[in-house]
Amino acid sequence: MQIPAGPLKKMTAQLSEQGNVNYQLPIGDNALPLNDVIGHHLTLTFQQHISCQHCGRKTKKSYSQGFCFPCMQKLAQCDMCIMKPETCHFHLGTCREPEWGERNCFMPHYVYLANTSGVKVGITRETQIPTRWIDQGATQALPIFKVSSRLQSGLVEIALAQHIADKTNWRAMLKGETKNVDLQQVAQELKPLIRDKLAELQLNYGEEAIEELEHSVVDLSFPVTQYPTKVSSFNFDKHQEVSGILQGIKGQYLIFDAGVINIRKFTSYHVEAKVG
Repeated sequence: MQIPAGPLKKMTAQLSEQGNVNYQLPIGDNALPLNDVIGHHLTLTFQQHISCQHCGRKTKKSYSQGFCFPCMQKLAQCDMCIMKPETCHFHLGTCREPEWGERNCFMPHYVYLANTSGVKVGITRETQIPTRWIDQGATQALPIFKVSSRLQSGLVEIALAQHIADKTNWRAMLKGETKNVDLQQVAQELKPLIRDKLAELQLNYGEEAIEELEHSVVDLSFPVTQYPTKVSSFNFDKHQEVSGILQGIKGQYLIFDAGVINIRKFTSYHVEAKVG
C-alpha cells in the first residue's frame, strides 16, 4: 500500500472505552491507519519540500512545528505564552490575535497529573482531553483542577511544579519502563502544598475561577509490541528516508526496529508513505 506524498500532520488518535489508543497518520488528504501497520515494514520518504501549515507557502525550514518564519512571528498560536501560559499578556493589550486568544485561551482548562516518564503536572484545554494525554505518552492521567482560563491554569501549574516535575523525559517514556502510580494519593499529597497560592488566585480571579476536582484515573494503553532498549532518533533533516518494521506507537512517536521518529516535529514536511 502506498500513500501519495503530502504534508505531514501530527498523528490523530482515539481512546477506546477499554483504554486502548488507536492512531492515524495524516498525509495530505489521506490518513494511514497505523495500528494495522504494526508488525509490517513502513517507509516514509521526505520529498525535500516543506510548506507552512497556515499560509501554505514553501519554506526552507519549519518553525514552531510547521510554520514559515513570518507566520511564526505573527500568529498567537506560535507566541511564547503558548509554551508558558503564565506569561499570557492578553490583559496588556498586546496579544498577537485577540480574537484567537478569546476563542482558545478564555475557556475552561484542566490542570492534571500524568504518568509519562514518571508523574508530572500538565495543563490542557477542555476540548483536548484525552488527546493531550495521548500526545504525551501518558499511561495514566488524572484531572485535579478546572480553571476558567489558560493563564490561570499556568499559574496553578507553576505552583505545583515547585513540588513535582512538569516535563517528560521522552527517552524514558519510549522505553516503556514507567510503573503505575497511585495518582489519587499523589494529588492528595500535593493539594495542601499549594493551598495558599490557590487562595491568592481565587482572591484575584474569583472563588469560581478554580474548581478542585474528584475524578477517576484514566488508564491508557498504547499499541506497542516491543519497546526499544536504546532510543535513537530518525531526522528528516539528515535522512531522507525512514524505514523499518513498525513496532509500535506512543505519544507522537513511531517506534521502528531501528529507531524512533517524532511525527509532530516534522509537521508540514511533505512525505510519501509505503507499507510493505
